[in-house]
Amino acid sequence: MITHGAILDAALARITAGYVFPEKTAAIEAAIRSRLAEGAYEGLDERGLCERVTEDLQGVCPDKHLRLLWSEEPQSMDEEPEDVARARFERYAREKNYGIRRAEQLDGNIGYLDLRMIPPAAIGGPAIAAAMQLVASTEALVIDLRQCAGGSPEGVQLWCSYLFADDEVHLNDIYDRATDSTRQYWTLGHLAAPRYTDRPVAVLTSDFTFSGGEELSYNLKVLKRATLFGQTTRGGAHPTARIPVAPHVMVTVPAARSINPVTGTNWEGVGVEPDVAVAAEDALEKALEHLRA
Repeated sequence: MITHGAILDAALARITAGYVFPEKTAAIEAAIRSRLAEGAYEGLDERGLCERVTEDLQGVCPDKHLRLLWSEEPQSMDEEPEDVARARFERYAREKNYGIRRAEQLDGNIGYLDLRMIPPAAIGGPAIAAAMQLVASTEALVIDLRQCAGGSPEGVQLWCSYLFADDEVHLNDIYDRATDSTRQYWTLGHLAAPRYTDRPVAVLTSDFTFSGGEELSYNLKVLKRATLFGQTTRGGAHPTARIPVAPHVMVTVPAARSINPVTGTNWEGVGVEPDVAVAAEDALEKALEHLRA
């Protein structure tokens, strides 16, 4: 059995090598090693270790993507070939219907999309186009992100592209530590379904909405393309790698960060605030009242 010390050695090495804010890694390592020396992790099973270390990591560095995760299924410690990883994720995305839980027409000719995840455009593009085709003739649109756990920047780019008239809207930038480079994300020029323009859009958020779901909310709010209803989101703005450090334990290392071209910042640690604050369970009703007024 791998010792707690060995798990933490491996996790801290990955954080030091890859965290998007390298200037913070010394303090992170010092805090976790101090807690280990104090005996804070003694007597914990691996699941408990993950929970306690995550609390300590976020105590010294409040980054909600910086975590130890426990997996019930054992993970291979060998680096997974890229084609195998891609095939595994494609199966997962397909089983989740590419994140699209519901796409329908509500009373009053209002479109409704319930999105639970945002897949990469290369995988989810046809499903996203089909959903947008279904709501193309509606007079207003609700995008429900209250249970959206995150997703891909390219997927967010594709969803956003359907809501603007052309390819001239600068959506987001992402700085990557490994390459010391910044990639710009703009709306796309060619789409497989009609664009949804000149009609109101409402976005529903909750304190569960995370990561890619937050980027979609943030982009549309900052660009004044949608009105947000619900709760402030969880606050995770850093694209993240998941790396096994034991058969049942992974460390998640934020390796990049979003930089919004309008605000110059992002939603990390603070979340995306709604335009209309309301309990998550009441957000749809309030949005529909607004759209039907």
